[in-house]
Amino acid sequence: QLIASKYPKTMRSEWELINMYHVKLQQIAQSQAILDDYKNLTGLSRGHMSPSCHHPNASRPATFTLTNIVPQNAQLNMGAWQNYEEKTMVNESQGCTTTYVVVGAVPGNNYIAKGRVNIPSHIWLSACCEVGPNQRKTWAVIAQNNQNVVQTLSLGDLEGMLTQLYGRGQVSL
Repeated sequence: QLIASKYPKTMRSEWELINMYHVKLQQIAQSQAILDDYKNLTGLSRGHMSPSCHHPNASRPATFTLTNIVPQNAQLNMGAWQNYEEKTMVNESQGCTTTYVVVGAVPGNNYIAKGRVNIPSHIWLSACCEVGPNQRKTWAVIAQNNQNVVQTLSLGDLEGMLTQLYGRGQVSL
């Protein structure tokens, strides 16, 4: 848990932490988003950074923790981004023996929950997979978080875009 090392290292819900471990909601809120932060969203939904559909059934609940969630444009989340998660990613990873994925969000200028949670300006994903001995393929996508469009691009092009968007030096994935 992000709260303190004395709590279980396994995923626990707010309810479990409060009722089983007697953690105060304010303690949780000091180090991470809480469910109340995502109430009454207008035009936004809880977007998974690592989508549940990319995990085996036993590990899917962990993808619903708020440390894996960003405020995502609702149309994008249920539209082009979902299409990427469910179709494009599946197609791109065909023939892969092992796939490695790095996801991220570029901080935006707006917030929800009275400034507690940043609304990203962009959401991105890069992937690399092994398709044979010493053979790999890569792909990447990025989406502006105010449009229902996912742009597919090369890993190098994504690195260049992220270098500009983050403005903190060269991004290398």
